[in-house]
Amino acid sequence: MKLQIKAIPASSRNCVAGWLGNTLKVRMTAPAERGKANAAVEATIAEALGVSRASARVVAGKTSPRKVVEIIGLSEAEVYHRVSRGANKSS
Repeated sequence: MKLQIKAIPASSRNCVAGWLGNTLKVRMTAPAERGKANAAVEATIAEALGVSRASARVVAGKTSPRKVVEIIGLSEAEVYHRVSRGANKSS
């Protein structure tokens, strides 16, 4: 499945910050330079979903804060469930 992401680089921590409509807001400590933010987005999403880093990859928007991340191995329902469960843990 493909997931719309709003990346917030140079944040104080790496985390999934919640939903903005149908777009998932992701904060990362990495700066937006030389692919560092993209790698951090992939790692943060993979950790939040409990999948390997290779299962979450940026497929569009590599130089933009608006990105599309492809999630391999999970259905759309499972992605939303896991993100919601993670959001409930942090509150």
